[in-house]
Formats: sequence, C-alpha cells, structure tokens
Amino acid sequence: MSRLIRLDQTGHTVLAQWSQGDSIAVQDARDALRAELDRGYFAVTSDVTGTATQVRELPLDAELVILRRPIAGG
Repeated sequence: MSRLIRLDQTGHTVLAQWSQGDSIAVQDARDALRAELDRGYFAVTSDVTGTATQVRELPLDAELVILRRPIAGG
C-alpha cells in the first residue's frame, strides 16, 4: 500500500493511502496531492537508488510520496 504524507510539526501526517487497483483510493490520493500542491507544498518521491525527485502528479507505483514546505532562505 502506497502512502501520501505531509511533513509537519507532529513529524508527519498520512493524508492518503492507495493501491493501484483501488480507483477510489487513487482518486482520493490525487485530490489530496493536488490540494497540498495548491497550498504551496512540494511533493517528492525517491527511486531505488535513493535519489529524490519532485513530482506534480501522483506516481501510482511509488511507495511513499512526501509533501513538504519550500525551504526558506536568503
């Protein structure tokens, strides 16, 4: 089962879980991802080598999609 999580002050919050064959859960996860992207969050996932990639669409085969706020800096 794949998960969409948002990093926050509690550590993280699970926003959605899905399996590729569950079209309702997939749509719920897509909607949750879109809502968080619209709020200014970045979404990242990692590949088998550990390289993080920013995503704007829900990768159905990803085990974990992490949402985080942009890093502030000067």
